[in-house]
Formats: sequence, C-alpha cells, structure tokens
Amino acid sequence: MKVRMASPEKTQTRTANYQGTDKLILGFVLAVITFWLFAQTTLNIAPVMQEDLNISHDLNNLAVSITALFSGIFIVVAGGLADRVGRVKLTYIGLLLSVIGSFLIVISPSGTAVFLLAGRILQGLSAACIMPATLALMKAYYEGKARQRALSFWSIGSWGGSGLCSLFGGLVASTMGWRWIFVLSIIVAIISYLLIRGTPESKSTSTDEKSFDWPGLIAFIIAMLAINIVIGQGSGLGWLSPAVLAGIAIFIISGIIFLRIEKRSENGFVDLSLFHNQTFSGATLSNFLLNGAAGTLLVSLALVQAEAGLSSLQSGLITVGYLVAVLSTIRVGEKLLQRMGPRKPMLMGCFITGVGILLTSLTFLLAEQYIIASFIGFTLFGIGLGFYATPSTDAALSNVPGDKAGSASGIYKMASSLGAAFGVAISAAIFYGLSEMEGIPPMADLFLGRTDNINVRYAAGIGLLFNVFMIVVAIIAIMMTIPKGKPKEVLE
Repeated sequence: MKVRMASPEKTQTRTANYQGTDKLILGFVLAVITFWLFAQTTLNIAPVMQEDLNISHDLNNLAVSITALFSGIFIVVAGGLADRVGRVKLTYIGLLLSVIGSFLIVISPSGTAVFLLAGRILQGLSAACIMPATLALMKAYYEGKARQRALSFWSIGSWGGSGLCSLFGGLVASTMGWRWIFVLSIIVAIISYLLIRGTPESKSTSTDEKSFDWPGLIAFIIAMLAINIVIGQGSGLGWLSPAVLAGIAIFIISGIIFLRIEKRSENGFVDLSLFHNQTFSGATLSNFLLNGAAGTLLVSLALVQAEAGLSSLQSGLITVGYLVAVLSTIRVGEKLLQRMGPRKPMLMGCFITGVGILLTSLTFLLAEQYIIASFIGFTLFGIGLGFYATPSTDAALSNVPGDKAGSASGIYKMASSLGAAFGVAISAAIFYGLSEMEGIPPMADLFLGRTDNINVRYAAGIGLLFNVFMIVVAIIAIMMTIPKGKPKEVLE
C-alpha cells in the first residue's frame, strides 16, 4: 500500500481510516533495534572501545551506562510529548538523534571521551523518543490479531536485539572494527525512516492542555545524573573526595525536591499515586532490579576478554544461549501467566535468573570451566527473563485504573532503562574498583589455575554476586506485593 503525506486538515480523517502495513512494522522494528541491537553492544565491546580511545575505565563505564540512563530519564516525557506533538514526528526525531549520536561515536578521537559521551547521550534520547512513540503507533494503526502480530514483532526487535547485541557487537568489532557497529546503526536508522516516511500523523485527541512539570523533571534529571556520576567516578576520584561528597549531597537534595514537587503537583510527570498500588509497586521494583542485572554481561564478558584471552566475538558467543532462551520462553511466560497468574512465573523467572547469574560468578574456576559455566548461566538468565517478562508487565498494568494506563506504562518502562543504567554502573564500579585492590583478597585459596590475576577474578566475582543480590531483593519484593492467583480484571 502506498502512503502519501496528508495535509494537516486531512490528517485526522486519514488517521481514522489508515491500516498499518508490514512495511511499517519493519520500519518500527528497525527503529527499535537502533538501541537494543546497536547501542547496547557496548556491554561487550567496552574493553575494545576503551583501548582504542585510550580513556579511563571510569569514563568508559560512564559511556556504557549513560545511554540507558538518559533513555530512562526521558522516556515518560517523550511518551507524553508524542501524544501531544505527534507520534510519527517523534519517531522521526528519535531516528535523527540516533544518526547524529552514532556519527559522533564513529568520529570519536583517541584520548578524549567528549564525542563518545555526547553520542551515547543522544542515543539514549533517541531510544526515549522511539520506544513509546512506536508502541503508540502500533496501537493506533493495527487492530485485533494484526495488533498482536505487530506487537510480537516489536517485542522480537526489543528482546531479540538485546539478546543478539553481544554476539553482533563482537562479530563486527572482531572483523570490521567496533566503529562500524555505529556506521551500520546509521544505515539502519535511515532505512527505518524510509519505511516509515509517509505514515499519517497520529496524536492524542484529548484537548486537555495542562502545563508540563518542568521543575519536577529538572530536579529528577539532576538527581539521576548526580548519583550516576558518583557511582561511575567514585573509584577514580576517591569515595570521600569533596567532588563525590558534593555529588551525593546534590543527589539527596534534588531527590527530596523532586518528591516534594511531585506530591504537590496535579500534573507531575511521574504519577506517584500509582505507587499506592502494591502490585504495581512490586512489579515495577522487580522490573528495575531484573534489568539491573544487565551488569552481569559487562563484568563477565570483560573478564573473559581480559583474563581468558577471548576476543569480543568469542565472548559474544557465550551469550548465544541467552538469545535463544529469551526468545523461545517469552510465550511460555505468557502461558504460565494465563494458567497461574503473575506471581508464580515471576518468582520462577527470578529464581532461574538468579541461578544463572550465580553460575557466572564462579570466577575461581579454571578458564575453560568458567566459560562453560557462563554459557549455561547466560542460557538460564535468558530462560528466567522469558518467564518473567509478560507476567510482570501484566501485573503492573492490569492493576491500575484504565485512565492511568499510559502513565503506568511509562513508569514501568522507565524502571527498565534506569535499572539497566544503575546496574551496569554499580557492577562496573565494583569490578574495576576492587581490581585495583592491593594485597591478597579473601578466600584466595579457592582460586584455581593462575595466581597473578586473582584480584581481578575476585573483583569480578563480587561484582557478579551484586547482581545475584539484586535478584534476591526482587524475589522478596514479589513475595511481599504480588497476590496469589490469576490476574484480576483491569480497573476502570
């Protein structure tokens, strides 16, 4: 079906009659994977990137985590903006930001992280624009089974991209060079634009034009940036240095100001009243924590590259089981939800994920043994996430009033991105901070094989156990908040 741009006067009529095409679905999926497949490759190629750019561990780790951080900060804002100014328009803006961000990374000179950090921030803003806008367009232009099919492809782009990113990044970095990952990202973004171009605009029909909560947003941004910088730079600057202490103070003050603003605001960009719902709170918190376990990828893959001599491609192959498992078990999680309700599959998913991460933390093993344990661990990680994903989303969104479903979706998705950002930042800070520790670490006698890298292996083990700890907290949160039995009907 050919689609021509409608004039503003005809857009409303054309929108009502427009039916999405397979070409449009492909365009949306390609837009989504500019983040999940390309931007997230840094979880595997971080060591190669750092060596080539000749930058510190702290700056490199900040570059890895800051994309998800900016995506999380702005995704709720971008969702509301898409409703107001147009979802197609915001998708275009997201693709443009992706192209500019990737270009800055491609031309990043050695010895400085300025271009790299700027590019990574733009990639985060791009994801914040693309994800809510494309999901809303799926709802606007597809109905019934066609919508379910479209959303399935969207999910495959998201989950498949996240599962494939380590292997894809390693393959490209090992054969063409890591910068080519972001050249390909630019090409995919352009193709996505060409496929989407001409789609009639879609925006909210609501005439309620409330003023935007800029004070709350600014306070939130300052708080999130302050704590992320403290986590990422604390080891290099010194945890008791004036700069780090000032960052902690800024985080606390900004956080208090944010909470006070949101409690008093009738139009806060984060609807805190949703957290009065125990089920929503538990599902969102566990979602934050499970996404925080993304730090497992960074630490485990960095370890096998640095100490087992694996290339980025070889380390990426360790995660193949994760990709296959997460894609093949998402529908299993859906079936478990229908049969048991959300609580049991969420707990099963967390438990399996925790066991998987625990296997990756066995850094005292010989290199060959550790690689096998990690492969099994990442496969279990993927199975656990597949079991957890749909039941968690359903638990969060089916227990809030219908008129707040949009806000609830935005907050839930924000928790995903912020969890990944903080999980990666904290795991990296623990790993690289303890790696520089002098002296013999505790339980050194357990470590098999080489003795010259015990500190690094110990540091990796502690960093990975932190991810296990997050999963344990997620299990406790689910047990305390998610009711037993099948999901209730959506509240109106």
